[in-house]
Amino acid sequence: MTSDTKQPPASRGEDSIHWKIEPTESYGGYLDLERLLSAQRPRSDEHDELLFIIVHQTAELWMKQSLHELNQVVAGLHQDRLDTALKGLARIAGIQRLLIQSWDVLSTLTPHDYVRLRPHLGPSSGFQSWQYRALEFALGNKDAGLIEVHRADAARHAELETFLNKPSLYDEALRLLARRGIALPASVLERDWRLPYVAQPQVEEAWLVVYRDVERWWDLYDLAEKLVDLEDRFQQWRFRHMTTVERIIGRKTGTGGSSGVPYLAKALSLRFFPELWSLRTQL
Repeated sequence: MTSDTKQPPASRGEDSIHWKIEPTESYGGYLDLERLLSAQRPRSDEHDELLFIIVHQTAELWMKQSLHELNQVVAGLHQDRLDTALKGLARIAGIQRLLIQSWDVLSTLTPHDYVRLRPHLGPSSGFQSWQYRALEFALGNKDAGLIEVHRADAARHAELETFLNKPSLYDEALRLLARRGIALPASVLERDWRLPYVAQPQVEEAWLVVYRDVERWWDLYDLAEKLVDLEDRFQQWRFRHMTTVERIIGRKTGTGGSSGVPYLAKALSLRFFPELWSLRTQL
């Protein structure tokens, strides 16, 4: 007996995947596109305001994903799961490439364009991005004073307090080295996590043990180089941010009262993983 009723295809190709989707679900529904695409609300009729909003909104989305990955990376280091940590660091590197390239799009905004746009931005400033601050805390640039701008938002302030109070990515990497039997001072393994990390000669010596016997410590060496790669890209992102701002507004004060280019230039001197850079002189 035959039937004209369609049966699910036996293959595992695109058609078989189609059968697993709920009939009431759609691409737009799954991604909540109606809400996402209505989140751009320009305050003016200026053509370039939409670009300004979208560049910054997508950056916040990628920062959200970066924090999601960093949580897993830190957990992987804490659990001695370097496979998990290295995979997450590789994904963050891909995200960083996109964030760096986003400045190329924003830099198409000319000084004339921005002068027309700026009055509509009000006191808003990238300095107020709590996700960016969380990223810096997670990577090790701890500064309790920087969360005061978020005190009016109790939930975000509490989240930043959490990032401030727990070990950073580098802290967990150093604790992993110690568990592997590489000598490190107790002062870096248990300390006040709210304070910024300060470089120490003994930590450089510990990393030199790894770099001078790569075959024995290959996974730790791979971790160290991926940390350097992460910081290198973060610095590229900071530099492109600075040059984009200078290209568009010069040395004028930034929105929200920030000093603009001088503040961004100062950030370029910061290091998350200092001994991983200084040890290269000793090799």
